Amino acid sequence: MNSKDRVPAAIDPDDIGYNDTPNEHFSDILDKRVSRRNLLRGGAASAASVMLGSLGLSACGGDSTAAPVAPVVPPVPPVVVPVEKLLSFTAVGKSLADAVVVPAGYTASIIYALGDPLNAATPAYKNDGTDTDFENRAGDHHDGMEFFGLGADGKASSSSVGRGLLGVNHEATTNESRASFFIHANGGTNTLPRPAAEIDKETALHGVSFVEVRKAGGKWEYVKDSSFNRRITCLTECELSGPVRGNALAVTKYSGNGTKIRGTLNNCGTGKTPWGSFVSGEENWSGYFTRGAADDAARGNDKSVASLKRYGRNQGASSRHGWESGGADDKYARWNIGKLGASSNGSDDYRNEMNGMGYILEADPYNKTKAAKKRTALGRYAHESAAFGKLVAGQPLAVYMGDDSRNEYIYKYVSGAVWNAADATPSDLLATGDKYLDSGKLYVAKFAADGSGSWIELAIGNPKIAAYAGYAFADQADVLVNARLAGDAVGATKMDRPEWCSVNPANGEVYFSLTNNSNRNVNASGSSQLVPDSANPRAYTDLKGSSEQKGNPNGHILRVKEGAAGATALAFTWDVYLFGAESGAAADKVNLSSLTSDQDFSSPDGLAFSPSTGIIWIQTDDGAYTDVTNCMMLAGLPGQVGDGKKVSLSYPTTAGAPLLVDTYVGKAPSADTLKRFLVGPVDSEITGICETPDGKALFINIQHPGEGTSQANIGDTTKYSSLWPSNAGYGAGKRPRSATIVITKNDGGRIGS
Repeated sequence: MNSKDRVPAAIDPDDIGYNDTPNEHFSDILDKRVSRRNLLRGGAASAASVMLGSLGLSACGGDSTAAPVAPVVPPVPPVVVPVEKLLSFTAVGKSLADAVVVPAGYTASIIYALGDPLNAATPAYKNDGTDTDFENRAGDHHDGMEFFGLGADGKASSSSVGRGLLGVNHEATTNESRASFFIHANGGTNTLPRPAAEIDKETALHGVSFVEVRKAGGKWEYVKDSSFNRRITCLTECELSGPVRGNALAVTKYSGNGTKIRGTLNNCGTGKTPWGSFVSGEENWSGYFTRGAADDAARGNDKSVASLKRYGRNQGASSRHGWESGGADDKYARWNIGKLGASSNGSDDYRNEMNGMGYILEADPYNKTKAAKKRTALGRYAHESAAFGKLVAGQPLAVYMGDDSRNEYIYKYVSGAVWNAADATPSDLLATGDKYLDSGKLYVAKFAADGSGSWIELAIGNPKIAAYAGYAFADQADVLVNARLAGDAVGATKMDRPEWCSVNPANGEVYFSLTNNSNRNVNASGSSQLVPDSANPRAYTDLKGSSEQKGNPNGHILRVKEGAAGATALAFTWDVYLFGAESGAAADKVNLSSLTSDQDFSSPDGLAFSPSTGIIWIQTDDGAYTDVTNCMMLAGLPGQVGDGKKVSLSYPTTAGAPLLVDTYVGKAPSADTLKRFLVGPVDSEITGICETPDGKALFINIQHPGEGTSQANIGDTTKYSSLWPSNAGYGAGKRPRSATIVITKNDGGRIGS
C-alpha cells in the first residue's frame, strides 16, 4: 500500500515510481491495442470448488513457559512427492464471490484476524471502531509470513508439525484519505491536525506480530495468551546493524550516535534465514513522512535533496496519514523529515529519519527480549522479500531481493562469511545474523537482450559510482543508504516492479515476480516512460470494462540461473517462467505463455516454493482483471531456465520500421503443471505463505478485503464491498478484516498433492 498523496496508477495503486534516470532501454514503440475477449470463459467457480463458510475457532488455552533462547534444530530434509502425484486437485474457477474458494477435498479456516487479542488481559475485538490497545492485538493488512516450529517442551523445533509460531507482517491500513477508517468509530478524521488517539491506533497496527498457533482437536487455532505472542510496531526500538550503523546519515534527535531507530514500517514480504530467524522487508515507507515546502533551501540544496527526491519525498510532500500532526510529542514529530533544527548533523531534528527505513529487518521469533536488527548491508529501497540461495558449505551466502516500485532494480547480496553448517543450530540467532548479514557485497542486476545478465557491485570503489554526477557518495554506508542512486550510476536494468522472490530448492534458480508497470508504455516520452526491453518485453492496452489500462498490466515472473560460481557468480542466464495474461488475449503479443481459463492470472506478487513438495505458489495483487475474478493463488511446477524458446515480438513504430524485441519464454504450462488453487474475497490481495514441515497445513493471508468501500459509508454495512470474514462466521461486527487462514486437505495429505 502506498501514500494516497501520490497520483494513483491506472492499474494498481501500489504501482509507484521515482526512477527518472535514463538507464538503457530500447527505442520507442507503438502500442497494439488488445481487446478483452472470452472474459467469462470458465465462469464462476466450478462445482468441484468449495467456499469458505466454516467458523474459525476462537482462541483458547495458553502457555506460561518463558520464551526460551533455544537453538534451532537443523531443517528436516524435504520429502518430495513424486511429480505424478502433484497438482491432482481440480482447478478452481474464477470467482467474484465474497468468499475464499478452494478445491474440493480441501478446507480453509480463519485463525487470526485484525484486532485479535494477543494476551488474556486484552478484551475480545468488538470490530466497531471503539477498540483500543492495538499494541497487544493483531495488526492490519497481514502480508508476508513464516512458520517457526515449537516442540511439546516449548522449545524451538524445525520438525514440529502441530505447534509453532507465525511471524506475520502487517503492511498498512485501509484508508481512503488520511484516516484508517475501519478502525475508527465514525471513520476517522482526514483534516489536519488529526487526533492523537486516532494516530496512536494506526501506528500500532503497522509492523510485525509473532503469534503461537497449534493444532488441537484436529483443527488449527491461535493461542491468545501464549508467552511467545508479541508485536513490533512503528515505535518499537530497533537496532541499525552493518555499515550504516553509527554513520552520519543515521544521526537523529532520537539517536545521536546513529545506532537505533524506532520501529519498522510498511512490512511486506518475508524470508527465513538458514539459521532459523525471521526477516521482513520494509517496502513503500517514504509516503508516511512529510517535508516542508521550503525544505530544499533549508538544507542548503545539499546532496540530501537528491536522495530525498530519488526516494519519493520532494519538498512539500504531504504524508499518507498526517501522523506528524498528533501533537508536540516526539513520536509525532519524527514523521516530519524537514530540516527544522540548527545543528549541522541532524541531532536536533528528524531530517535523517527516513535513512533508517527501507531495510531488511531480522528478528528472533522465539525471544522477545532481543531487539530486532535492520541489516543495512543489504541496501535501502522498497524491499519486498529476501530469498536465500542454496547453501553450499564453505561458500558465501546469497540473498536475492527486489525493489517494488516501477522502473526499479533487482539486487543480490553476497556474504563475506562462508557457510558453516554448524550455524544452522546457533545459540544466538541474531549473533549469527551479524556474521552473515553485516559484512558482504551488494550487487544490482543488468539484463541483456541475448538472455544473459550480469551482477554489478555497488561499491564506493566502483569508478561509475565514484564519478556519478547525480550524487556524491561519501563512503560505502552512503552507497547502501542510497542504493537506488548507486544502481542508477552503474546502469542497472529498470524492471516492472520487482516484488517477491523465491529460490527453487531443486536447482537453486531464483524466481522474481514482476507485478506490473503502467509506465511500460508505447511511444515513451519523458524520463519515467519506458519502451519494452528483453526482460520486460510487453507493452499493450488491456481493457477493464471500457477503461484502457496501458503498459504491462498483467505482469510476469522472471527466473535467473546463476553461473558456475553459484552465489558469487557475476554472470547469469534468464528467461520468463510465466507471463500473466487473460486466456483470450492475443497469443503473439500478450498471452505468450498460452494460459487457459484454469490458469490465467494477472499481477503476480507473493511467490514461494514449498520445501516439502517443490510446488511454486503464485499469489496475485491485481487491479487489471478484477472485473472478472477476485485475486487468487495458483500452484505450479517450475521447470528450469531454458526449457522454452526465444520469441520475437514485432511492434509497429511511428518511424515506420517495426521494432523487434527478443524475449525468452519458458515452456508453456499444461493443465498438469499450472492450476488455480484459490480465489479470495472481494477487494482482497492474496499474500503471505508458509507451511508446516510436513506440508499438510498451508497458511496464507487475506489482505484488505473490502478495500473498495467508501469512507463515507462506514456506518452502512450494506454498502461495504466485502463483509469477510464476518460473513464466514468469524468474529464480531461486520467491518472487513485482514486475516490469516489455514488450508488443510480433508484426507490428511500434503497440500497440492
